[in-house]
Amino acid sequence: MSITEEKLAELRAALEEQRDNLRKEIEEQGGDPDSDDAEIDVERGFADSAHATAERARTLSVMKALRANLRWVNRALKKMDLGTYGICERCGNPIAIERLEALPWAILCIDCKRKGEGR
Repeated sequence: MSITEEKLAELRAALEEQRDNLRKEIEEQGGDPDSDDAEIDVERGFADSAHATAERARTLSVMKALRANLRWVNRALKKMDLGTYGICERCGNPIAIERLEALPWAILCIDCKRKGEGR
């Protein structure tokens, strides 16, 4: 299976939109999308230190997930640039177009994913 140029452009646009949304969400959470630094601003008006601590933990957890997703999206875009997009990183077989449409940052074919390897 080979991905058409049109489909590749469509997937790249989806990935770029996802990247931009993730970067914006990281900024809205008080983080720097270009850094893995855990510094965030959660003291905004919390008089109760226990509440601030709970909010900080929640925000750090959200930030970790957002940054992980951003890394996956950037990895997929890099694979597009290298010409290796749509190829399973485990077995080397093509990743089904349906899987890429559902999860454009997929790096494993569905069979390898089911075997529990990677993401």
